[in-house]
Amino acid sequence: MDQRITQLFNIQYPIIQAGMIWCSGWELASSVSNAGGLGLIGSGSMYPEVLRDHIQKCRKATDKPFGVNLPLLYPDIEKHIQVILDEGVKIVFTSAGNPKTWTKILKDKGITVVHVVANVKFAVKCVEAGVDAIVAEGFEAGGHNGREETTTLCLIPLIREAVSIPLIAAGGIGSGRSMFAVMALGAEGVQIGSRFVASEESSAHINFKNSIIQASDGDTRLTMKQLTPVRLLKNRFFQEVQKAEERGASLEELEILLGKGRAKKGMFEGNLEEGELEIGQISASLKDIKSARLIIAELIKEFNEAQNEMSQIRF
Repeated sequence: MDQRITQLFNIQYPIIQAGMIWCSGWELASSVSNAGGLGLIGSGSMYPEVLRDHIQKCRKATDKPFGVNLPLLYPDIEKHIQVILDEGVKIVFTSAGNPKTWTKILKDKGITVVHVVANVKFAVKCVEAGVDAIVAEGFEAGGHNGREETTTLCLIPLIREAVSIPLIAAGGIGSGRSMFAVMALGAEGVQIGSRFVASEESSAHINFKNSIIQASDGDTRLTMKQLTPVRLLKNRFFQEVQKAEERGASLEELEILLGKGRAKKGMFEGNLEEGELEIGQISASLKDIKSARLIIAELIKEFNEAQNEMSQIRF
């Protein structure tokens, strides 16, 4: 496997667990890190002191590297940054904002910084900002998504051609075979979200986990494009959003409909009708809930099998 990602984070496998709101607490992050990947605490659904608690518990649960995912649109971002600095976090993945805003400040403190992008333009801006690596996230991904709707299959080679720094693929990756595919396209590691939501250690509600493994193809859709595009499982809340958009609802109306706490209600509290259920298209391929350690073991096994099969093909 490619060494730049494993060396950058000092991990065994180039597998990063995405920092998903309401799903990525210290238990999941430490379990992924203990299994040889890089676990990330999803700070987007945490108050600053809650984030501090998760960092401290994660450090006690693993002696391996772990990091924090930091959505830059978070209203108390300065407080989160201070907690990260106070607690000596060494790896930060930023998203949903301009990488120039915080990258230098974090790097000046010796922190490895990775930024998530969905197009070539922002990949180039990441290089200019001085990030250590890029996550290129395709249209298939769950949660907040790029407006361009570029698929991972197209996005990875586009960004690989544009930049030379380490590149991590995300979006639609839930197996070792899909991991092999994106690495063949130029990625050097993968960031995986949906597969880890449906894990034993995920802090997602069991109702949400069960809805994921019961999903079929076509059960997710990118919506709320006027506000911030997000991929959701279809439910009553999704249908309300669709109807509002079809009748030309204003941004203000959509914001009121979204309200506060929709994601928590769905993903953390398990209200499958009124809550916001953020998950990727790969959910249609997920059929069980298992431990993070077993997920990573299966990813590596499938990757090696795919690599061996492809090595036999000659034209």
